[in-house]
Amino acid sequence: MAAVKTPRQKVANQLAIAAVIVIAIIFLAPIYWIGSTAFKPRALATTVPPTVLFQPEVTPFVKLFTRRVQLNRPVEPEAYEAAPWWEKRIYDGGERVLRVGEDVQLSGYPDRFLNSLIIAVTSTLLAVSMGTLTAYGFSRFRVAGEQDWLFFILSTRMLPPVVVAIPMFLMYRVVGMTDTHIGLIILYTAFNLSFSVWLMKGFIDEIPKEYEEAALVDGYTRMQAFFKIVLPEAATGIAATAVFCFITAWNEYAFALMLTNRDAQTAPPFIPAQVGSGLTDWTTIAAGTFLFLLPVAIFTFLLRNHLLRGMSFGAIRK
Repeated sequence: MAAVKTPRQKVANQLAIAAVIVIAIIFLAPIYWIGSTAFKPRALATTVPPTVLFQPEVTPFVKLFTRRVQLNRPVEPEAYEAAPWWEKRIYDGGERVLRVGEDVQLSGYPDRFLNSLIIAVTSTLLAVSMGTLTAYGFSRFRVAGEQDWLFFILSTRMLPPVVVAIPMFLMYRVVGMTDTHIGLIILYTAFNLSFSVWLMKGFIDEIPKEYEEAALVDGYTRMQAFFKIVLPEAATGIAATAVFCFITAWNEYAFALMLTNRDAQTAPPFIPAQVGSGLTDWTTIAAGTFLFLLPVAIFTFLLRNHLLRGMSFGAIRK
């Protein structure tokens, strides 16, 4: 039989529920604001008081993916009627789409988005794989100066990126790795590696050594035991570590701003640079931000079960 709650316990539960609701609203309000601004007409983006009810439109997304210039003269009626629906939206805003012959000139956002995807995914795979192997070595073998090595690995995360951005820029310029994919991949991998090592060591420490010892007795090699015993047991930790590493690499701004310009530039430094005709186009910036949020949201949602379990399993204990 369930215990009967006292009035004080009921009040405490209600207060806890109210606190959770308030915190959720505080954290979700910016997401809602970005999403709503991405579908607003430009004239409603900065109204005071803010406009909550409006007719959604996709003009900001059309602007995000096209290059435009301001109209010098009104569009001829024939040209306006012959234009596709999305180009009419540009005309209505006092701009026109740049073309070379019949080809519409796309903005740099698709390339920057693809750069972010390539760099974040590759650096996450490298950081998680190397971090898992390193953590396994620290967890299963006696390493001379283990605590010193672990502290040294952790110390690489003690400085914020902006502090080392200028030295990294100078070094990258000397070796010719500025504005390159491989340059950012190496940097993000190194930046996430310490986090990956420490988090994965906690997970691997939770896996009983007896599992591997039994596999070794059955004739498995150490490498076979690692891949067939340890990795499946550590899948939750690997997934949780991958989520955090991917989010860090995906959102990184300082290094991407200083070390890239065009070829390898990612989306974070590109999105704020979107301007309209004379003024910052907040709807286009919101549209780019909204699309930029989707991969992280989808990736986290797909691994949500592993992530929730990983928050309580594999904590580092001394």
